[in-house]
Parts: sequence; structure tokens; C-alpha cells
Amino acid sequence: MPQIDQIASIYASQLFWLVVVFGLILIGSYLMLPKIQGTVEQRDARISGDLAAAEKARAEADAADDAYQAKLGASRSEAQMAAAKAKADAATAAEKAVKAADVEIHAKLAAAEAQLQGQQTAALAEVETVAAEAVQEIVAKVAGLKVDQQAAATAVKTALTA
Repeated sequence: MPQIDQIASIYASQLFWLVVVFGLILIGSYLMLPKIQGTVEQRDARISGDLAAAEKARAEADAADDAYQAKLGASRSEAQMAAAKAKADAATAAEKAVKAADVEIHAKLAAAEAQLQGQQTAALAEVETVAAEAVQEIVAKVAGLKVDQQAAATAVKTALTA
């Protein structure tokens, strides 16, 4: 076979080119490997720096959130205390107003009762006067007698009290 006969003549040149190519690959890898490794190390350093910055920012955000929640709780309790105080003050003011109105109403009621009593007494006296006059007229018309006013008033009072 002719292919096998040529192996000896082309074997040396193939080995030469094989060594040259692998040599170039090795030299290229030694030249490129530090650049690639430097890039990988920069990338790792940047990632770890970014992670550290993110962790620090998260810790600061947590601290700010805790401070906000504490202030919010304090403000909420302060607002509840202010509302309770305002409610108590309003209840006290309403109670005072009710007591003052109650005193005023009782005073007006007593004045009205006194006025009513006076009017009732005046009306009763007027009724007695009118009744006495009516008795005088009735006796005069029915019996034809004349009764004096004092006797008629005494008779009316006696009849009204009985």
C-alpha cells in the first residue's frame, strides 16, 4: 500500500508541525492565561465587593426600618394618649355643661312653678270673686233678695273648700 510507504517520509514533517502547533498553543496559553485569570479575579473581586456593598446597604436599610418602626410605634402611642386625653377633656367639659344646664333648668323650673302657683292663686281668687258675683245675681233673680258681697264671698269659699 502506498499510504503506508509514505509514512516514513512524511512522519518527520508531521511530527515537526505537531510540535510547532502544540508549542504555539502552550506559548499562547502561557501568554493568555494570566490575562484571563486576572479578568476572572477582577470579576470575582467586583462581585464580592458588590455583595459586600449590598449586604451593608441591606443592614443600613434594616436599621432604618427598625428606627422607622420604633418612631411609628412611639407616634402611634402618643396619638392614642392624645386622643384619650381629648376624649376625657371633652367628657369633663360635657359633664360640666350638663350640670350647668341642669342647675339652670332647675332654677327656671322653680321660677315657673312659683309663677304658676301665683297665677293659680290669682285665678282661684278671681274665680271666687266671679262666683260671689254670680251668687249675688242668681239670688237676686231667683229669690229676689239682695245679698251683700261679703256674705256671698264667704258662702263661695265654704262651698269651694268642702
